[in-house]
Formats: sequence, structure tokens, C-alpha cells
Amino acid sequence: MHQPRRGTPDFFLLSLTFALVGFGLVMVFSASSATAADEMGDKFYFIKRQLMWAALGTTAMFFFMNVHYSRLKKWFFPFFLAVVFMLIIVLFREQVNGAKSWFLIGSFGIQPAEFAKLAVIMYLAALISKKGDKIRSFKKGLLPVLTIIAFVTGLIMLQPDMGTCMILVMCSALVIVAGGARFKHLMVIGGAATVAVSFLIMIKLLTGSYDYRMARLTSFLDPWVDPLGSGYQLIQSLYAFGHGGLTGAGFGQSIQKLHYLDFAYNDFIFAIIGEELGFIGTTLFLLVYLLFLWRGLIVVMRSSDTFAMLLGTGIVSMFGIQALINIGGVSGSIPLTGVTLPLISYGGSSLLVSMVSIGILLNISRENNKPDKSRKM
Repeated sequence: MHQPRRGTPDFFLLSLTFALVGFGLVMVFSASSATAADEMGDKFYFIKRQLMWAALGTTAMFFFMNVHYSRLKKWFFPFFLAVVFMLIIVLFREQVNGAKSWFLIGSFGIQPAEFAKLAVIMYLAALISKKGDKIRSFKKGLLPVLTIIAFVTGLIMLQPDMGTCMILVMCSALVIVAGGARFKHLMVIGGAATVAVSFLIMIKLLTGSYDYRMARLTSFLDPWVDPLGSGYQLIQSLYAFGHGGLTGAGFGQSIQKLHYLDFAYNDFIFAIIGEELGFIGTTLFLLVYLLFLWRGLIVVMRSSDTFAMLLGTGIVSMFGIQALINIGGVSGSIPLTGVTLPLISYGGSSLLVSMVSIGILLNISRENNKPDKSRKM
């Protein structure tokens, strides 16, 4: 049987992806070389690992770009179950950096929570597209969707990983809104969640169990209250931006990466960008990133398939929300939660999931660009 000819992928989105990944590799090397040389005895230690993940991610991106996205409707449930299994098993592992978030396989780490974001987005896109107008019903439509989100979020909170939970919940909310859920239902749920979180914070304050993680969430208001404790990382990050000034200290000339700023190549790589490239360079980087998100939105808006539209909405929002949380936290605009900057920060799981997600977006763009479809327009 003759298969219908598919269109070409969105080469603008693909070009922007390679530009951001390439820039990320350059900045990971700059931000990590000093730490790698002192702690690992090889200044190329982190960049070699990131290059390996970038190659694996590129392969995965091209694979998902060429396998029709409709097959994900069959794959989403096994993938979801595998991620849930990993999220449960990881709770019995040893803590790494104060959280049970990692599987260590030799010297490599796998973070199941990164895969959970994409798994939940795929699940919601498939479920909501199948329910159709039933999503407007709370009991038959919205409640099953919320149950899935709450279950996965609960497992991630046990690690604990507040940043990933925030991203997952906000992405899920946008997918639900795009799926046609009633706004009043979402407002009630959002209000209840806000009250519950506020109540938990008050309990911690009253019982004296206000730990370091909670202190980090509020330190952005005035990090100098505890400059050697909860406010230390943010203060060092702000010093980096200050040192960068208008034009930057120059590539490789960061001072804060010299053991002043922990995880400079990971959660705080945006601060190193600001220090080395300055306000002008940082602004250009942000414009390219915004262009990448805008192009992703164009792909989503052109899709006529409900599943593809919801899946693409979740993916684009995942990039946008995570970037906003990372940049906002590192710059002291919002609470610091410790999430990576997608496509830029060091981290194999984050980069792999990002590249797979982009592969799916490019797949959707191929369907939008079918020759028969373009002739009808």
C-alpha cells in the first residue's frame, strides 16, 4: 500500500535547536573547566560527557522526527509505566546532593523526574484528545486527568524535587486549558492548591521545621539575611551578573566559576553567561531562546490534529516554563528551585529529554508541511 508522502521538518526550528545546543556545549566547557581540572584532573571531563549526551540526544531527535507522532498514542502508556516504576525505585536509592533523584550507573546519572515531565505530557495529550468534550465535565473528564498529575507529582515530591513539580503542574495546566477544560474548575483547583501550600508553609514555620530547602525558597527576597547559608548561591550569582556589566568579562574569564558559585555549569550556567557575555550577549541569547519558543508555538498552532496540538503545547510550555524558572531563580526574581536551563545546562537526562521533545515537535511540523496540505492552502 502506498504511504502518503510526508512533508519536510521545520528547518528553522531545527537550526535554532542546533544553535542553542552548540552554545550550551561551549558554555558548559567554559563554566566547568576549572572544577573539572581541580576535582577530576581533566578540564574536559564534563564537556566530554555532555558531548556524548548531545550525540545520543541528536540521534534520538532524528528518530522521533521520522517516526509518526501518532504512534506515541500506542507508546505513551508503556513509557508512562516505566517512568512511574523508576520514580518509585529511585526513592530507595541513596541521596545525591540532598535528594533521592538519581540512578547512578557507574559514573553516569539518570534522573527519572526529567522523563516524567514528557511522560505526563504524552499521557495527558492522549487522554484529553480521546475524551473530547468530556473534559468539560469535572467528574468524567477533569478528575481522572488530575489524578494522574497528583500521583506523579506526589512521587516527585517524595524525592524531594520542588522545581520539577512546579514545571510539571504548570505544563499540565496549560495542556488542560488547551484541551478545553472549564476555566472555573481550574480556578477552584488552583485556589485550593494555593491554600494547601500556604498551610503547609505555616505549619513548618510554627513547628520549627523550616529547613534549608524552605529557606532557599524565600531567600530571594533578601539573600543577605543569611549570606553564608541559604542566600549564598544567589549572592554569588548576582555578583556574576554585576561583574559581567554591559559587555561581559569575556569568554572563559568568569571569576565566579572558580569555586565561588557551586554548580556553575548546571543550575547556574545563566549567571556565567551573564558574567562572560554581559548584558548585550545575554540579551542576544535570550532573543534566540524566545525565537526558538515562538517557532515551536507556530508549529503547534498550525496543527489540525488535537493530539498533536496538545502534545506540542505541553512540550513548548515545558521549555518555556523551565527556562523562566531557571532564569528567574538565578537572577533573584523568583524563588530559587534548582532546575536546569533546557539545552544549555550540563545534564544528560535533561538534554536527552529536551532533544526527544524537539524531535516530536519536528515530527508534528512535517505533518503540517505535507505537499497535499500546502496545495490546499
